[in-house]
Amino acid sequence: MTGNIAIFWPMIVQAGLTLAVYPVLMMRRQRGSGGDNAAFARAANGLDQAGPGYIAGRNLANQYELPVLFFAVCLSLYVTNGATWFVVVLAWVFALSRLVHAAIHLGPNIVPLRGAAFGIGYLCVGVLWLLLAWHVFNVGAVVGAPA
Repeated sequence: MTGNIAIFWPMIVQAGLTLAVYPVLMMRRQRGSGGDNAAFARAANGLDQAGPGYIAGRNLANQYELPVLFFAVCLSLYVTNGATWFVVVLAWVFALSRLVHAAIHLGPNIVPLRGAAFGIGYLCVGVLWLLLAWHVFNVGAVVGAPA
């Protein structure tokens, strides 16, 4: 049994965002090093926290934190046939919040705005996990399997 395939589109957008941050990071590190291999190595190893590539590196790290939970819950909802249209809308809100978060982080980096975008995504993922738990509980109760 499979769920709503539309759940994959916000996942594709999130994966695309992660892939798009890599070139930004590389360009900022290269530009910031001015051709100095030692400066580039410091930036690449995260040792230059004042360097132009540092924020992009932090943003890339962010793409492997909360989004991991997002991918896991979306796939779980899909394979258990729990990817309802409401779930898909929540997944889209998450993906869009991550795009906004990255644009703020890599752009003006206004922390309160960035925090608001993060908070929206965080709430979406939390609700998605609650919906998965509710779905698994209800499917187990209907089938008679242990919940």
